[in-house]
Amino acid sequence: MNKRPYILALLLGFFSMGLQAQENKPYTLEDCVNRAIEMNISIKRARLDLESSVLDKSDAIGSFLPTFNVQGSHSWNIGLNQNITTGLLENVTTQFSSMSGNINTTIYNGMRNVRQLHLANLNILAREYQLKDMTEDVMLLVANAYLQVNFSKELLKVQQDQREVSIQELARTKALIAEGVLTVGDIFEIEANLASQEQAIINEENNLRLAKINLAQLLLIEDYSTFELADEKFDIPISEVLLENPKTIFETALQNRNDIKLALTNIEIAETNVLISKSALQPRLSAFYSYSTRLSYSDRLVPSGDFSEVPIGYVAGSLQEVRTLRPETQIAPPQNVWDQLSQNDGHNFGLALNIPVFNGKSAQNNLKRSKINVLQSQQLFEQQKLDLETTVNQAFNNAEGAYKFYEAAQKTVVARADALEDAQKRYQEGIMNSFQYVQAKQRYESAVSDLLRAKYDYVFKLKVLEFYFGIPIR
Repeated sequence: MNKRPYILALLLGFFSMGLQAQENKPYTLEDCVNRAIEMNISIKRARLDLESSVLDKSDAIGSFLPTFNVQGSHSWNIGLNQNITTGLLENVTTQFSSMSGNINTTIYNGMRNVRQLHLANLNILAREYQLKDMTEDVMLLVANAYLQVNFSKELLKVQQDQREVSIQELARTKALIAEGVLTVGDIFEIEANLASQEQAIINEENNLRLAKINLAQLLLIEDYSTFELADEKFDIPISEVLLENPKTIFETALQNRNDIKLALTNIEIAETNVLISKSALQPRLSAFYSYSTRLSYSDRLVPSGDFSEVPIGYVAGSLQEVRTLRPETQIAPPQNVWDQLSQNDGHNFGLALNIPVFNGKSAQNNLKRSKINVLQSQQLFEQQKLDLETTVNQAFNNAEGAYKFYEAAQKTVVARADALEDAQKRYQEGIMNSFQYVQAKQRYESAVSDLLRAKYDYVFKLKVLEFYFGIPIR
């Protein structure tokens, strides 16, 4: 029995299972960022723009090369026409072929081709900056969505842990009531708190689901049910960027930001367009050469080698007939193709000078528009600098404020934990009623939630600030 098909099927099964497991593996932050960079539609369009600009450069290089074109035709002529063999009008069918080729090259055009090549290189550089800037924006967007999912996961975990504590408190309260330490009315507040925690868990589950859907949409993942994130711990990072001066961060961003580099490149592009517009006002000198030949497929008259006497007149007075010898002809087939090509060829070459004198002011107006575009690009760059400085200052203040808020939230959690521990002791001793105890517990839970929110808020705002300082997202 041949076992090879079964072994092959088993190997294919393991292979497909491995692929499915690989596709369904939990996503890390790095995995999410890499997938977003690969799948994002805006980034794909930016890549296509870059490819298009590379083709534009190829066109600019081609403007330095001569143009070469070849034409050919074959025609049939049927009907009453002059027979080129006999010179008589006859109903004949004739065929002709003709072919030609021409070369044209630019000698001088105001350095337009040189400037167009420079413009093409600048456009490639601009598209590269645009692609990098868009990639960085997508990375920040994905990082924010990823942190939001992790924040919702941790907050849900806190709510679930607190529910377990509340369940234990409910059991302990029932025991204290049975022992006579607490009254039956004390259990109502504990049960109400447990019910509110159940509601909070449902709310956080919905928030987590929405956060995952939002991240999955950014990554173009359609199957939300199998989309899971890896368990990554985000501790509070210690970054020296907060020790820097906002002015220093702004100057660093001014040197490293791709949108600033793009704005500077756009100024160069506008200035190059001014030079190209000036080139249109200068003379253009070009050289040309063309070659043509033709073929005929009709019969022809050729000398037969014989001569005949024919009268050409009479002598005055004697009326004596005057004769001369005239060569006789005969009909021959068409001449050899190569002989016809060489005998019928023609050459045409020369120089052409085109001097722009008046063209409806279009060239002058294009020059004026190009100069206006330079001013607009410069003003846009200055505005981007102002916006960047404002953004950096806001990012620095946000990160610094978020860290201070996180420190305050830590202190609040410690104080609320001590207060809850004291309230728990007093509650178990019957000194505090359930309402007061639940209030202390809820204040502690609120402090823990605020700490988590402050933690992730600080992490993201710090990443934004580091991003402007040139530190990549990790």
